[in-house]
Amino acid sequence: MSVVILDGSTVRAFVADESAFAASVDARFAALDANNDGVLSRAELRRALESFRLLDGAGGFGSTDPAPLPAEVAALYDAVFEQFDADGSGAVDRDEFRGEMRRIMLAVAEGLGTQPLQVAVDDEGGSFLLEAAQHEEKAIAAKIDAERSGKQAAEADADAAK
Repeated sequence: MSVVILDGSTVRAFVADESAFAASVDARFAALDANNDGVLSRAELRRALESFRLLDGAGGFGSTDPAPLPAEVAALYDAVFEQFDADGSGAVDRDEFRGEMRRIMLAVAEGLGTQPLQVAVDDEGGSFLLEAAQHEEKAIAAKIDAERSGKQAAEADADAAK
């Protein structure tokens, strides 16, 4: 577990960087595509969703609610799959996965708003929020390096002019 500080602009900047976001989403897609057939089946996507353990029921996050019925869980997973399977083909291809992840991440950005928040993220299986924070960190470091280089160049020019 890692803790990052981010806000909606951090996530939006990550999603806006087409190459960084695509690389991240493609890596996640490849990890989920257990049989390497280039699409995600209902079962492959369900395994990924189950790993989040959001529907464990009683005791999860302090809840005293009973575990959901298997039919309710199946209906939820089916609904999520259908969101990803935009063309209704019965499989989620890479473009559909990218599109839905973009939509989800932009919704997360909207929900985060403009106030920086500390967020605990999983750094074992990869986290889009962790990657967004790392993307911002690299951008800030590059900006600082560019400013330093600019100042050094200006100082060298001033020294040469003397």
